[in-house]
Amino acid sequence: MIDKEQALRDTLSSLGAVVVAYSGGVDSAYLACVAYDTLGERAVAVTADSPSYPERHRQMAVQIAAQFGFRHEIIQTSELERPEYRANPANRCYYCKHELYTHLARIAAERGAVVVDGNNADDRGDYRPGRQAAREFGVRSPLDDANLGKAEIRELSRLAGMPTWDEPASACLSSRIPYHSEVTDEKLRTIEKAENVLRVHGFRVLRVRHHDDLARIELGRAELSRALEPDMSATLVRELKAIGYRYVTIDLQGYRTGSLNEGLLLRPA
Repeated sequence: MIDKEQALRDTLSSLGAVVVAYSGGVDSAYLACVAYDTLGERAVAVTADSPSYPERHRQMAVQIAAQFGFRHEIIQTSELERPEYRANPANRCYYCKHELYTHLARIAAERGAVVVDGNNADDRGDYRPGRQAAREFGVRSPLDDANLGKAEIRELSRLAGMPTWDEPASACLSSRIPYHSEVTDEKLRTIEKAENVLRVHGFRVLRVRHHDDLARIELGRAELSRALEPDMSATLVRELKAIGYRYVTIDLQGYRTGSLNEGLLLRPA
């Protein structure tokens, strides 16, 4: 694992200067820290502020950057202004990443740098249409290049004292909306409020899938039984209905990555 971290540093050194696509999640936070430790001021982490980006993650990104002292900039992106993105096709992520990399590529060109992202070795084979946009813009994935997987990144983050080391996997809020159902700011804000309700009640691994007036709650297996306790389930129903949902249901299959991909015939991007 330490050899892989050295390989990561060697890759970053060979790039000379980088712009890190930094969401504040486990992978991009670790990458940003190592990039700054390796390249100093020639590494800058850039966070895209958009309606699909939860405020909680924005605060986390700012906090981690301040704690570890790396350069951090926040830019505005406008994927919701793109009709292809709002239409929410199965390759919605392509349009989101295209918007992001359009901005990051410009920043990198101005600074003689290379755009890098937090894709890791475990992401290979997943359906990730955003990878097409990454290829089009020449984005590099140093964690993947160093063959670092998620568990290794978590452990290296823990050793580095990063509070993100055990942070649950995250994804943009639009991933909670079924394909071909329009993505709107109103839906995104409703989802964000609903997930905040769950966090207030102590749940960690969670998604609220937005099916119009129905909220389908996915939770980590270890947390399902607690959500089904009569008092807790009544509380969740009451508070999510107050947000605007008419029906509230708990998915007995629990949380799983990309559950809205189920039923689609997809190939890895």
